[in-house]
Amino acid sequence: MNDRIERLRGGLDGLGAATFLVTNPANVRYLTGFDSSNAALLVARDRVLLATDGRYVESAGRVDGVEVHPADRDVLGWLGARLGELVEAPVAFEADTVTVAGHEALSANGTALLPASRTVLGLRSVKDDAELDAVRRAARVTTAAYERLAREPVVGRTEAAVAWWLEQALHDEGADGPAFPIIVASGPNAALPHHHPGKREIGPGETVIVDAGALVDGYCADCTRTFAIGQLPDELAQAYALCRSAQESALAAVRPGATGSDLDGIARTEIEASGLAPVVHGLGHGVGLEIHELPVLRPRSADVLAAGNVVTVEPGVYLAGRGGVRIEDLVVVGEQGPEVLTTFTKELWTLN
Repeated sequence: MNDRIERLRGGLDGLGAATFLVTNPANVRYLTGFDSSNAALLVARDRVLLATDGRYVESAGRVDGVEVHPADRDVLGWLGARLGELVEAPVAFEADTVTVAGHEALSANGTALLPASRTVLGLRSVKDDAELDAVRRAARVTTAAYERLAREPVVGRTEAAVAWWLEQALHDEGADGPAFPIIVASGPNAALPHHHPGKREIGPGETVIVDAGALVDGYCADCTRTFAIGQLPDELAQAYALCRSAQESALAAVRPGATGSDLDGIARTEIEASGLAPVVHGLGHGVGLEIHELPVLRPRSADVLAAGNVVTVEPGVYLAGRGGVRIEDLVVVGEQGPEVLTTFTKELWTLN
């Protein structure tokens, strides 16, 4: 069985469990390569069982080293009726994925269940060479799309139109799709960190925040750049300079052993000391099969960075009702310091 399964097995004793139930689809894929919307994986000490409904049974049969069990569409309900017969208890389950209703279904026959959090997510946080290669390719595609955007006229076009154009550019550069819904936020909308692109037309004298990433072979990239449309008012130009300085200060401190809270504090302290704007979100997050993974970089994060983590560094400066700035790089944590994967310029770039 593969090394990922063995590493999960190695944690069973520490959990006080005999079996681990995996229900997060990204975690099932990470451990087995099986990609579906409806499957559950049981990792016991001597066997691995994969339960899925009829839509995926044939594909599941191609997965090496697992026993495939055709299940009902309600996989957790199907498991709950026979869990004690299939594997040894206690069974640890992903408490950050299983709902209350799911827990009730799983416990239907009285099998002892143990909640576990961040177990497989913790394994996923350190990427192997193949994963890093996929993330690097996704970042290269993303950078290429930004380079195309830099030459694209946007004044008078809507945020939604520019977001759709950029999604097509990601495909043209080799992405399987966007890693998440693209953000294009202009003018006062740029003060809203997770603004949904709408019908507002982009105009002069404002910033435009663009947050996008490619999906390549299942792995995500994430990059944000803020563009100027013509001459910016002094306060927005000041916000850009502040955000870039804070981002580069935090970026320089990314290394094994740094904590998520310490890194967040570097950028947060600089922005708050300016008095220009409050800090409204954390510094960053892990990226991999999902766009938000471990470790997290925020004020109360106890996560400690390790070589092989992939994280974002993305402070923002938001001026309510006037505009905003966010600058984000995707970074591999290395023993010698950060490997920045998103290489499009951080000089203030003016779009036409």
